[in-house]
This record gives sequence, C-alpha cells and structure tokens, in this order.
Amino acid sequence: MGSANAADTNVNSVADAITQGTAQVNLNLRYESVDQDNALKDADALTLRTRLTFATAEYYGLSALVEFEDSRSVAGVNDYNDAIGNNAAYSVIADPETTELDQAFLQYKRDGFKAKVGRQVLALDNMRFIGHVGWRQDRQTFDAVTMQYAINDFTVDYGYIYKRNRIFAEVKDIDSKDHVFNASYNLGLGKLSAYGYLLEEDTNVENGIDTYGIRFAGAKDFDNVKLLYTVDYATQDTDTATTSYSTDYMLGEVGVGFSGLTVKLGYELLGSDDGEYGFSTPLATLHAFNGWADQFLATPAQGLADTYVSIGGKVAGGKWALVYHDFEADDSSATVSDLGDEIDAVFSLPIDKHYTVGVKYASYSAGDAGAGKVDADKVWLWANAKF
Repeated sequence: MGSANAADTNVNSVADAITQGTAQVNLNLRYESVDQDNALKDADALTLRTRLTFATAEYYGLSALVEFEDSRSVAGVNDYNDAIGNNAAYSVIADPETTELDQAFLQYKRDGFKAKVGRQVLALDNMRFIGHVGWRQDRQTFDAVTMQYAINDFTVDYGYIYKRNRIFAEVKDIDSKDHVFNASYNLGLGKLSAYGYLLEEDTNVENGIDTYGIRFAGAKDFDNVKLLYTVDYATQDTDTATTSYSTDYMLGEVGVGFSGLTVKLGYELLGSDDGEYGFSTPLATLHAFNGWADQFLATPAQGLADTYVSIGGKVAGGKWALVYHDFEADDSSATVSDLGDEIDAVFSLPIDKHYTVGVKYASYSAGDAGAGKVDADKVWLWANAKF
C-alpha cells in the first residue's frame, strides 16, 4: 500500500523519487521452429527481446514507470512469417521486429486505493479474458485508466481501455472504448470473482462484445495432499452491424498435488451459437489456453470443447510439465466435430536468481477433414536474463 507521508521512505522531493528509483533489464533470447503439414515453408526464428524498465520511488503516494521494449531477429535466423506482412510463404511466428514504448504510466497509491494512468500491463484472474500475452516477445499492453480498491479480503478493479497495444508491433494496435470490471473476495477456501468485460473497438461500425461471468478458484491442504479446484462460467452477447448472437463459456478443473507432483483434469467449453459463431476472448493471453501450438487462437464457429489432463513437477532443480488436449466441437450438429488433439511438454531451469533456460514442445494432430486445421509441430529453446 502507498503511504501519504514521503518522509516514511526518505523521499522528500520529486528529485529524490527519481534518484532513488530502480532500473531493470530483461533479456529473452529464443529460438522457435514451426513445421506444418501444408504448403507453407517451415519457419525458423532466433529473436532477442530487450526490455528496459525504470520505476521511480513513491513521493506522497505518486510514482511513475517507463519501459521500452525491442525485439530483433539475430544471427540471420529469420525465415518466418512475422504476422504483419513479411515472408508470407513461411509459417507464422508472431514475433515481429519492433522498438516501442511498452509501458509508461503515472500511479497513485494510498490506503488500499491504487490508480494508474497511461500505458500499462493488465492481468485479471488467470488472464483468460484480459492478459499480457507474455509468451510472445512483444507483449500486449493497454493505454488505459485503471483503479483498484483493496480492503482485507475484498478487491475491486475497474479499467477504461482506450487503446489495445497488441503483440504485432504497432501495425495492428487498436483504438478502443473498453470497460473492464472485476471484483473478488477471498473466502479462505478460494477466491470468488465476478467480472464484466464490455469491449468495443473505436470505429463507426457497431462491434460490441459484452461478457459477464463468475469464477471460483482455490486449494485445500490435506496433510501431504493438496486439492486444487476451479470453476468458471460466463455468458457473452455480441452485436455487430449485421448480426447479434449469444454464447457461453464454462471451465471446470480439479487437481491433486502430492509427492512433488501435480496432476490436473480439466474441461473448457467455448460455446457456439447454432454452429455459426463462437465465444470470443480477443484480449486474452491466448497461448496459455487450448494448446501451445496456437491452433485455436480464434474459437471455431462450431465452438470448442477442450478436455485436458496435465502432470508436472520438479526435477534436477527445474520444473517440467506434460499436457494432453482433446478438442471437439461444441455444436452437436456440426459436420466437423473432431477438432484434433495435442501433446505439449515443457522444462525450465533457473540458474541462480538472474538466469533461466528452457525447452518447450507442442505437437498438434488434426481431426476431421474440413476443420481448417493441419498437423503442426513447434519447438522453442530460450534463455532469459534479469538484472
């Protein structure tokens, strides 16, 4: 919580707030390859993302943060479609070269209240609806005014987003008029959240996506066993210039942690309206859901039912996980119902407090012909440094 008394932190002027600020450097070197069973050429990318951050100290509850981000292909390994118009003959690796202002905001904190104005990261709940897409080299941020009030176990967030700074450099950024609400209460056994996300691009064409939902996620220890559980339900109304439709979202997940292992079983449903329109999450951290091969960044018109099981733990000082997904259409009358399956694997290893290395693999197998999907394999190798 912020303090109203500058002397509490020996910050007695704006100059002190600047000179007592903190600077950080984050470097992320990553190799990615994509092999798809189609006419596109296999893609390879070696990219380096550099992020420079400076945050001032607080002065009477006020502080500021400025962050720059640069992403470059290195060593001439750049045979990939960067999703903004370069090398279209190759498969997509959505890490375009860019240098941009990643964050720049003024913040005020006092007595449980916090407000930010400017470009900032937003990450609500598990980022299924509002997130930063941190896996990509150019992460997603928002030009927004946000407010939060937290007291004891209750927290309420509100934000007005007027620009979506997406992961495709600045080429595909979107002006918007988005209102986001999220209120949560810690019940001891877990956190209960209620949310409303009213999204609209700032154009002359009607395009509203209104989502309202409720979520409960928690864990309970039983001696040497931990029980994990999550349920989430949302309803969505979409209105465009030519049509209106409604869809639903559901998530149920249970897990057990024991002997250093965690096993989870889950079912996520992104519903369909009569097989014509699917549930939409345009501001989500999409890579974290429905398989790392990124085959379902947009929900198919027939909807998507994802049944998954995962197991993970620690070995040799690092963390590992295996995940299996089975994808089906939500609409029972859909001609294309089998949407394929996927196996994912990851291992990451921290090296002291500054460095992390890792390897990640995703293998998607297509289902029914006509689903618009093909077999795809992706591999990542990375090294991260933070100072």
